Amino acid sequence: MTLHTLTAQTALKLPEITVTQPFGEGCDVYKVMDKVFMLTFHLRGKAAINLKVEPEHGAMLRDIYPYIRTGWHMNKQHWISVYESEYLDEALIQDLVLNSYERVVAKLNKTDQQRIKLLRSI
Repeated sequence: MTLHTLTAQTALKLPEITVTQPFGEGCDVYKVMDKVFMLTFHLRGKAAINLKVEPEHGAMLRDIYPYIRTGWHMNKQHWISVYESEYLDEALIQDLVLNSYERVVAKLNKTDQQRIKLLRSI
């Protein structure tokens, strides 16, 4: 499965997701309650995604996985870029998408958090 297909399938199962292309065709921006948690794009002909992470977690991931780097065009501490690779660990990518979503949800107001929690329990 390709990187973009895997991440889209993972993200679109989550509640309150919208996908827009504010930067033009070829860059999908995934939002939860209007807050960005993932971008998918191509860089130099290679599929890539940007995801939000805890700074310490991002540093560890970059040290372990050669296909994970600092966030392209994003805050280098709080975002990572994952590039298409034959060595991609699908379970890891799905966990990273979910973690990015949950980091953004945790910053939403209590009412929106409760709504998402309720929708996830259905």
